[in-house]
Amino acid sequence: MDLLSTLFWSAGGSRHGMAERLGFSRSRANALIAGLIEQGLLAEAGPQASTGGRRPEQLQLHAELGVLLAVDIGATSLDVAVMQPDLTVLARHAEAIDVREGPGVVLARVRQRLRELLQARGIPGRRVLGIGMGVPGPVNFEAGQLVNPPLMPGWDSFSIRDYLREDYAAPVFVDNDVNLMALGELWRLQRGLSNFLVIKVGTGIGCGIVCHGEVYRGAAGSAGDVGHICVDQQGPRCHCGNVGCVEAMAAGPAIVRMAQAAAERGESPALAAVLRTQGRIEAIDVGHASRAGDVVANAIIQRAGSLIGQMLASVVNFFNPSHVFIGGGITQIGPLFLAAVRQSVYQRSLALSTRHLEIQYTPLGTDAGVTGAGVLAMHETLRARGVAP
Repeated sequence: MDLLSTLFWSAGGSRHGMAERLGFSRSRANALIAGLIEQGLLAEAGPQASTGGRRPEQLQLHAELGVLLAVDIGATSLDVAVMQPDLTVLARHAEAIDVREGPGVVLARVRQRLRELLQARGIPGRRVLGIGMGVPGPVNFEAGQLVNPPLMPGWDSFSIRDYLREDYAAPVFVDNDVNLMALGELWRLQRGLSNFLVIKVGTGIGCGIVCHGEVYRGAAGSAGDVGHICVDQQGPRCHCGNVGCVEAMAAGPAIVRMAQAAAERGESPALAAVLRTQGRIEAIDVGHASRAGDVVANAIIQRAGSLIGQMLASVVNFFNPSHVFIGGGITQIGPLFLAAVRQSVYQRSLALSTRHLEIQYTPLGTDAGVTGAGVLAMHETLRARGVAP
């Protein structure tokens, strides 16, 4: 019985709406819903807007089911939240981290922050329903473990589940961070799009693949590792050991390196001024300089966008998605990057692949990862309880 799952993915609904989505008669849907309300699994949340006649009652997952813990670990950032089953955020915290410090240091921070958020809301650990976590590396989804993650030395095969089990009896689900962004967008869209991609450009570059309305993880969990597609055989050596990977040439650190070199050579007064005053340049500074009309900053952004578009054109030709959503720290750089990606994709892809293709920044923005972590926690918990397909 997947009524709870359908309600979750629909972000609420009426009795009639649920009957239509599930293909049930109204009487059967009403009987099921009444039983779930009696069991404390569903709640009525007041009337919806009327479309003529009596206003239908809005249904939602009951808040008393418990809470979800959502954890989004990036290469340089941590975002944690406590959510209700319908993903309403009860408490949230974000801070800078360095995943290279290893699982002991980073997960101790995660554990502490989660404990603080729960205590601030007066929520005991036993009320945690499920935990979802995203990490910036390839994940064996069934085992909940990272597998040879290039950006995360020391994390290989570390059992995140066992570590968090010391604090919580709730199930723990771990996935690649960009897969969580894809899940977040899928939930935002109420599964309205069946085939799309989410590209994350930050310290690394990854791709979340939604195929037939489900996140596609591949045979071993490494689907979407597009950052190591070669875009220049004569390019620099990547930390993976190969040369010319798009990640080494166009991700956040590459943009910073190009900007720093231009500043040191005196080619960009704007970037040189940033380097003087701050002692370092960040990707967002390149975006600011670009919007102020700096020619060198524009060229750096266009080059990075063009290289990512070159990689993306191959993926678009292969997969033929309806949409490509771009997220991660790169979105702060501004519209020029997106324009460069689009131009490169449309120039290099087959006409049939791009005829109806939309390329845009992720509508969820910086919330995509932590939202996806909440989606992962709720969806997989429902599935584990046998109430989701």
